[in-house]
Parts: sequence; structure tokens; C-alpha cells
Amino acid sequence: MSPVDPKTCLIVDDSRIIRKVARRILEDLAFEVQEAADGAEALEVCVGAMPDVVLLDWQMPIMDGMTFLGRLRALPDGRDPKVLFCSVETRADRIAEALSAGADEYVMKPFDGDILQSKFAEVGAIQSPS
Repeated sequence: MSPVDPKTCLIVDDSRIIRKVARRILEDLAFEVQEAADGAEALEVCVGAMPDVVLLDWQMPIMDGMTFLGRLRALPDGRDPKVLFCSVETRADRIAEALSAGADEYVMKPFDGDILQSKFAEVGAIQSPS
């Protein structure tokens, strides 16, 4: 057992399939994973225990990704997690909007293990693959 606590990742997506795929990839990268189906549920998780990384969908019912991001960043310690927006949105102005709102990186859907590993390494959430 390692003395270092495992990193935690919160996957926020209204698609159960996306959450399942992302969970499998992130558990392979040694993350402890929690899931939320919308931004409101995700905010409750973060208030309870702030994750190291948030993989965040943009379009969700109840509370979308941009609203969640604003509320997360306003919480005590809410600037700590690395936030990777994960969306089918491809317009450069929308990606810039997400980054200026406080996201650390942007992941296009569909993604695979190599893409997530690369993006997580870019934001310093994991070591770069050798």
C-alpha cells in the first residue's frame, strides 16, 4: 500500500455510457472515481470532498457544465481541482469560453484512453506517458 493517497476524479456527465467508459479509463490510470449525472449532483460531491480532477460535460439537464464550473470555482478550495471540459462542442469560441470560465483543458467527444491520458498529463494530473 502506497503512503500517497490515490488521486480522485469526479466524472460529471448525463450519459451513463460516457461515465462508464471514462471510469474504466481513469481507474486504469489509478484514479479513485466518483460519478455525477448533472452539475447539481456534482456540486454536492465537491462540497463533501473536493476531487483532484473533474471531467465535466457541457450540456446536461438541471445544471449545465458552465454553471457548475462557475459555482465550483466560487467554493472554498474550488480553484484546486483541474477541470477538463468534455464535449462534442467544436467551435473555437465555445472552447475559449470554457477555458476563460476556469476550465484547465478541453477534451473532444468521443475520446479514448490515449486522449484522456494525454490531456490529464497536460494539466499535471498524472505523469506523462513515457
